[in-house]
Amino acid sequence: ATLLTQVEVDPNDPAFDEPTKPIGPVYTAAEAELARTEHRWTMVEEATGGLRRVVPSPLPVAIPGIAPIRLLVEAGVCVICAGGGGIPVVRGRDGRMEGIEAVIDKDRTSALLAEALEADILLMLTDVEAVFRDWGAPGQEAIGRITPDALDAMTFPAGSMGPKIAAACDFVRAGGTMAGIGRLQDA
Repeated sequence: ATLLTQVEVDPNDPAFDEPTKPIGPVYTAAEAELARTEHRWTMVEEATGGLRRVVPSPLPVAIPGIAPIRLLVEAGVCVICAGGGGIPVVRGRDGRMEGIEAVIDKDRTSALLAEALEADILLMLTDVEAVFRDWGAPGQEAIGRITPDALDAMTFPAGSMGPKIAAACDFVRAGGTMAGIGRLQDA
C-alpha cells in the first residue's frame, strides 16, 4: 500500500529562521530577483552557477497518521509511506494540521517512523556500500559496527551521510536494536 504521509514539525523549529534546503529549478540572476520580489523567496547561489530557492528543513516530531500505517504493517502489508520525508505540516491552535513550505529530511523521518512502529532495525539504503571513516582520504575505512557515542565524535558531511548518521543514532538511542546504512543491492 502506498500512503501520502503528513509529518508534523515544530513551528518554532530554528530551521524556519534560516532556510537551507535548495528546491526547484536553477534561475538566472534576473529570474531569481523576479521570484524573490514576487514570491518573497530566499535564494542562494549554486556552485554550478545560477540561483535556487531555499526552504526550511525542520526536524520531524510526529507522524499524525501512524495508526493506519501500523494496522497495515501488522496485517502483513508492505507499506510505502513518508516518501521524501513526508508532507510537512504544523498543528494550528485549533489542533488541525496545516501544510507549510519546507522539506523534511527523509532519513530523520524514516527513523521517526521506525521508532513509532517499534521496529527493531532501521535500514537506510543508498548508493554507497557503507559509512566510511575518513571518507575520500587515502586511508578511508568502512565502518562495520560502531556505537552512537563513537559516531558523535566523528564528522560527516551535512548534505550526505550526516543526516543518515544522525537518524541512525536517534533510532538506536530511542530503543532500536540497530541501524544499518549501505547499498540497496547489499540489503
